Amino acid sequence: MSRTALRICPLCEATCGLTLTIEGIRVTGARGDRDDVFSRGFICPKGASFGAVDGDPDRLRAPLVRRDGELREATWEEAFDAVAAGIRPVIERHGPNAVGVVLGNPNVHTMAGALYPPVLLGALGTRSVFSASTVDQMPKHVSSGLLYGDANAIPVPDLDHTGHLLLIGANPLESNGSLCTAPDFPGKLKALKARGGTLTVVDPRRTRTAALADRHIAVRPGTDALLLAAMAHVLFEEDLADLKHLAPHVEGVAELRASLQDFTPEAVAAACDVAAPLIRTLARELAAAPTAAVYARIGSCTVPHGTLASWLVDVLNILTGNLDRPGGALFPQAATDRTPRPAGPGRGFALGRWRSRVSGHPEAKSELPIAALAEEIDTATEEGEPIRAVITIAANPVLSTPDGDRLDKALGTLDFMVSVDPYLNETSLHADVVLPPPPPAQSPHHDFAFNTLAVRNQVRYTRPAVPLEPGRMAETEIHARLILAATGMHGTDPAAVDAMVVDQTLGKAVKEPHSPAYGRDPRELAAQLTGDDGPERRLDMMLRLGPYGDGFGARPDGLSLARLLAHPHGIDLGPLAARLPQPLRTRSGRVELLPGPIADDLPRLRAALAERPAGLVLVGRRHLRSNNSWMHNVPALTGGSNRCTLHIHPEDADRLGVRDGEAVRVKGAGGEVTAPAEVTADIRPGVVSLPHGWGHDRPGTRLRHAATDPGVNVNQLLDGSLLDPLSGNAVLNGVPVELIARP
Repeated sequence: MSRTALRICPLCEATCGLTLTIEGIRVTGARGDRDDVFSRGFICPKGASFGAVDGDPDRLRAPLVRRDGELREATWEEAFDAVAAGIRPVIERHGPNAVGVVLGNPNVHTMAGALYPPVLLGALGTRSVFSASTVDQMPKHVSSGLLYGDANAIPVPDLDHTGHLLLIGANPLESNGSLCTAPDFPGKLKALKARGGTLTVVDPRRTRTAALADRHIAVRPGTDALLLAAMAHVLFEEDLADLKHLAPHVEGVAELRASLQDFTPEAVAAACDVAAPLIRTLARELAAAPTAAVYARIGSCTVPHGTLASWLVDVLNILTGNLDRPGGALFPQAATDRTPRPAGPGRGFALGRWRSRVSGHPEAKSELPIAALAEEIDTATEEGEPIRAVITIAANPVLSTPDGDRLDKALGTLDFMVSVDPYLNETSLHADVVLPPPPPAQSPHHDFAFNTLAVRNQVRYTRPAVPLEPGRMAETEIHARLILAATGMHGTDPAAVDAMVVDQTLGKAVKEPHSPAYGRDPRELAAQLTGDDGPERRLDMMLRLGPYGDGFGARPDGLSLARLLAHPHGIDLGPLAARLPQPLRTRSGRVELLPGPIADDLPRLRAALAERPAGLVLVGRRHLRSNNSWMHNVPALTGGSNRCTLHIHPEDADRLGVRDGEAVRVKGAGGEVTAPAEVTADIRPGVVSLPHGWGHDRPGTRLRHAATDPGVNVNQLLDGSLLDPLSGNAVLNGVPVELIARP
C-alpha cells in the first residue's frame, strides 16, 4: 500500500519541496509540493527522478575495507576499527597536516555534511584542507570577505522585485541557480520580463538563459572583469555613480575611481570583443533602472581574474545604490544564522595566513587550492613531508579537479585513505575504507548553507521519509564515528560528538551580551532542547539562538524545532530586507570598497588589456539533468541534451575540417581527450565547450550505467598550474586548447 511523505530535494541548489510516493521503503514517485512555502510546487527533472537516485542499485549497502589489496564488504565495527588504525599512526608519526581532508559539493546538500565536517577539521587541526569551492565559488567568498569582512556575506539578487537584471557567466535555466537559492529560477526570469523588466545575459554561449534574454552579449571568455571594470569607469566618468542610502556605510570611493581610470570602454573593447558604445549603454541602463541587480556565477569565477570579477559585481551594485535595497542585491537572513550581533567594527578577513607546502599557494577561507592536492601528496620538499593520509567526504576530485590522471596516481601512493561516499567511484576506489551513507529518503534534511543564499527568507525541515534499512547507518552517525576514530576517541558513544557541540555552543552563547541566552545557565538551556537525536537537538539549538528564534523562552512566538515540525511545508519568514550595517565584519565597520589585496591585483588586470588568445579557448557547460559528477549513474538523468559532446561554431568546424558527430581530439596543457563534435551556432567563434563531470571509464568503479556512456574528463585538459592568485580557484574557462579532426 502506497503512502506519501514530504522531502526537501537535495539534488541542486534550488531546494524544492517534494511530495514522495512510497511503497514499503521504496520511493516510486516524486512531484512538487504545492504547499511548500518556498517552491510552491515547482519541480525539475532531477527532483522528478528522486526515486531513481534514491534507489540506484549501485549504491553501496555496507562498508568496504581493503584486505589483501581488495575492497571487501565489512561490518561497521570493522570499518571504524580500520579507520582508527589507519589515521592515528599517520598523525602520531607525521603530525596533523599529513592528513588531507577533501570536501565535495554534495556536503552542502546533506544535513550531516553541514554539521560534522567543521567538527572533524577542528578536532584534527590539519591545514591540509581542500574542497570543491576552489573549482567553483571561492572567488566570491574572497571578494565578500574583503568587501564586508565576512566570506559568507554574499548578497543575492532580489529576483521577485528587481526591474533590471544583468546576469554574467550563469545559466540558471540549466543550473536552477547557484549562490542564489531560488526555486523556479526560470519562472522568476520570465516574471521579470512580464512585468516590464530587462534581462541582459553576458556569456560566450547562447545558453537557454541567453535565449530568454532581451540582450545577449557573447563576451570573450575570461574577460568579465575587464567588462565590469569598464562599466564602473563609465559610472564615474559620466557622474552616474549614486550610492544613495549606502554612502554612510562605504569607504574608498575616491580611491576606487582613481584605480579604474585605465579601464575605459575603448581600452577594454578589443580584449572583451564587446563594442565600447555597448559597454557604455550597459552602464547607463544599469544606473537608470529604478531597481537593478548584477549577478554572476561560475563562468566569471573559474577564470584568471575570478576574484576581481566577483568584486566588481558588488562594486556595480554599490555604485548604483542597489546593494542592500529591495529590488537590488540583498543579504539573506537564515533561521540558523548566528544571533545577529550589533553593528560595528569586526575582525576583518585575512588571506594567506599559511601557504601550501609545494607551490606556496596562500590559503583562502582556511582552504588550500584543490588543484594543488596531487602535488601535496606526491612531492617532497624541505618545508615538510607530503600528505600521507586522505579523508574524502562526498568528493570525487579525480574527475572534478585539474589533471585527474596525476591525482589518480597520487592517491594510490597514500599510507591510508577513507571515503564517505555512497558509490565506488573514480576517487573512492583508492580508499582503504569506504563508508556509505544511506539513500536520501532515509535521512533528515535541512538546508543550512543554501538558506543563507535564498531569495526569500524561510525555514523548512523534513525528517526521513522512510526508516533506516537494517544494516545501514545514519549519515550523521557515520560522521560522528569518523570524528571519534580519526581523533583518538574510537569506541566512544557517537552521541558524545553532538553533546560536545551543544555544550560548547551554549557555553559561548551565555557569555555574549547580544545573545538571547546571555547570563543564563547553559545546562538549563540544554535540558530544554528537543529532538529525537543529537542532530535534531543541534538544529533546535540553532533555531532558538538564531535571528527568528524563541531564545529559549525569551521570545515566545519565535522558532524552535517543535514549531517547525508543526509546519511540515515550512514557515515563511518574509521577503529579503535591508540589513546594513549589521552584516559588516570589516575592521572599519564599513564596506571597504578597495581592499588592499584587490588593489594589488589590479595591475595584472591592466596587463590583460593587451592579451588576445592565439587560438581556440575552452569553456565548460552545465546540463539541467546533471550536477557535477554525481548523477550520471541514473538512466533517467542521462541522454537527450545531457551528453558529453564538444560544442564548436560552424566557422571553426569548417576551418578545421570537423564534422558534426565525428570524433575530434582536444589537446590542452594537461593532456588530451577525444569527444564527438556538436557543431552549433550557439557558441561564439574561437570558443569550444565540453561539459564537466564526465569521464566514467576508469577501471575499478562500480557505476554500471555511467560506464555505458562514460564521456570524457574535461579537467584532464588542465595541468592545474593556472589559478586565480587571490582565491586559489582553478582556471577552468578560457583556457587554450588545440583541436585535431580525426581522419
